[in-house]
Amino acid sequence: MSEEAGKLRIDKWLWAARFFKTRSLAADAVDSGKVQINGVRAKPSRLVGAGDRLLVRVGPYEHELEVMGVSARRGPAAEARQLYRESDDSMRRREALAAQLRAQPVPDFKGRPTKRDRRQMEKLTGRG
Repeated sequence: MSEEAGKLRIDKWLWAARFFKTRSLAADAVDSGKVQINGVRAKPSRLVGAGDRLLVRVGPYEHELEVMGVSARRGPAAEARQLYRESDDSMRRREALAAQLRAQPVPDFKGRPTKRDRRQMEKLTGRG
């Protein structure tokens, strides 16, 4: 497996940068189209290096990143933050979405939901 100098597979990079807990979760996210490299949908074996732009969707959040470095080793969070730079616009959007999600009421259901509880849950999720 000969990798170019300063390049690393995207699934390994996402794992080392602590976007996903395991490399297989990172590979699944890449396979399902949740990761774009320079505006193009990627495969897990695609190599990334410094200067590449990534769009990574994790749950409801979207991260716009620029790769600053590569590391095949998963180190502490402080070390992982050195591998990328997130755009200011991306951080603002994520913070606004987090505030919006925190502001949503969470019903307090105990045990198996009743028919009324189920209807309230469907109303909250927009399916009802």
